[in-house]
Amino acid sequence: MATPRTERPVVVGVDPDPAHRLALNWAADEASLRHLPLRLVLAQGMPTIRVTEADLVPSWEEWNRTLHTTGQRALDDAVAFVEAHYPQLPLSAQLAEGEPAWVLREQARDAAMVVLGSNRLPAAKEMFTSASVALPLMAHAPCPVVVVRRPEDTSEERPHYVVGVDGSPTCQAAINFAFEEAALHHASLRAIWAWHRPVLGSLDEHAAQQECRELLSEAVSGRASAYPDVEVHHEVVPGHPVDVLTRESAHALGLVIGTRGHGGFTGMLLGSVGHGALHHAVCPLITVGPQAEYDVDQPGKRNQEART
Repeated sequence: MATPRTERPVVVGVDPDPAHRLALNWAADEASLRHLPLRLVLAQGMPTIRVTEADLVPSWEEWNRTLHTTGQRALDDAVAFVEAHYPQLPLSAQLAEGEPAWVLREQARDAAMVVLGSNRLPAAKEMFTSASVALPLMAHAPCPVVVVRRPEDTSEERPHYVVGVDGSPTCQAAINFAFEEAALHHASLRAIWAWHRPVLGSLDEHAAQQECRELLSEAVSGRASAYPDVEVHHEVVPGHPVDVLTRESAHALGLVIGTRGHGGFTGMLLGSVGHGALHHAVCPLITVGPQAEYDVDQPGKRNQEART
């Protein structure tokens, strides 16, 4: 039986390093705003310490005991951090065995969203090493995934979110999520369509951009009644989507995009825009995939349910 949406937790992957608390703090704040429980998950995989025959190799029981003790201590520290800052927040914690990407993907099955921190990796490592958690989770999680690398820039007087729009079916779920985020955080929303000038052939640029504006307006329409307090700005910006969204993310509370949109190559784990944004977005990146159950047909319903 599926978990009701208003009871699904915000799941956050716990970093064993207590210095990395950005994702934990972001997730706790989001769970508090949404009146949802918070679930802390620390995944411990196989030991990665290289040993030689001359080394004293402990038994598997000793490995497991050491990993469990270390992991439990880190998880307890994370719980204490959340309880100190959000004493009223319903909280649970789980120490799970397995690779972090697999563990969090399983946790995502009944989650409202999954939040994780991520250090920047070179593109080759991010794409081809098993150490990467963000990439496979963003591509396959059945709920929104948030990657937090640095605090949001709140220096502007009017905080805002940015949502990338490309006319694909996936971006509708991303737009819905972006509206809800903006409403929860009393922020405005910038809906951006990146218009990439074709390399070959002649083109009436004015007519092309006007068509993009019409498509953008159509894609974002129909949500004013559900989110009357969200001020929306429609913007058609020339440039490659990755470059445009990266630049516009500099002062945003969050960048929201759909995965597997019109860009990318068939068979890629994540669409080209999502993959580029993962590496270059300045603010927290929120991805909403086509498999995410997110009220595409009834925007605002989930927000209303959470408040009743």
